[in-house]
Amino acid sequence: MIILAATPIGNLGDASRRLVEALTNAEIIASEDTRTTIHLMRALGIENRPRLIALHEHNEVEKASEIVELARESDVLVLTDAGMPAISDPGFPLVAAAAAAGVTVTALPGPSAVLTALALSGLPTDRFSFEGFLPRKSRVAYFTVLAREERTMVFFESPNRLSDALRDLAAALGDDRRVVVCRELTKLHEEVRRGTAAELAEYFAEGARGEICIVVEGAAPATSDLPTGIAQVLSLVTEGSRLKEAASEVADATGLSRRDLYEGALAARKG
Repeated sequence: MIILAATPIGNLGDASRRLVEALTNAEIIASEDTRTTIHLMRALGIENRPRLIALHEHNEVEKASEIVELARESDVLVLTDAGMPAISDPGFPLVAAAAAAGVTVTALPGPSAVLTALALSGLPTDRFSFEGFLPRKSRVAYFTVLAREERTMVFFESPNRLSDALRDLAAALGDDRRVVVCRELTKLHEEVRRGTAAELAEYFAEGARGEICIVVEGAAPATSDLPTGIAQVLSLVTEGSRLKEAASEVADATGLSRRDLYEGALAARKG
């Protein structure tokens, strides 16, 4: 069996009883950084000396089959440096390989930076998306693709790139989009800073320290119906815009289909 175990994201006191028990009894542990695992076990007062296997982003694909075969005979405890394995951390290829091979996978739930940041944000939690780490380049284009996403969005980002990322977010989603930056969650210097993208970009202009989660308000639901959208397209055309450009502009603003707007306005003009 493969056991995915969540580890503390900052505060050692968040280690669950089940995690301590699993670490105490484990014969095999596959972990993102074996040194971190050793440190965690020492900090928890665990004297067990299991077999340790490094499982990180550079070897997890090639190691997956080996670990799956081990799990046919013995339980394999899987850890990352912090939080739940397979959530923007090593583990997904292993779980996929185990599922394909018919090997049981279970989990010891626990700390999650994603859910902690979302809960603290004060933004809607009924529907959300986790987008992982932000790209280092072309962030404005990346955010533009998400401009009409109505769910609350959660991102990870490096503290060194935080201010630039927030400026790019403001450029793509608007200066007034509500954003929450969660820093050093569960740790001594935990900070939850709320504001607009532009305000927070300025606040963190001098940089930040620690682990960063960015929670972003979703777009307002599209309220325009197609007939209203077509009327808006025709109004823009009357003012001098080309039909195709007008349809695109209204589609971006309302979330309606460019094709439906174009064809509807074209039909209305012919009629």
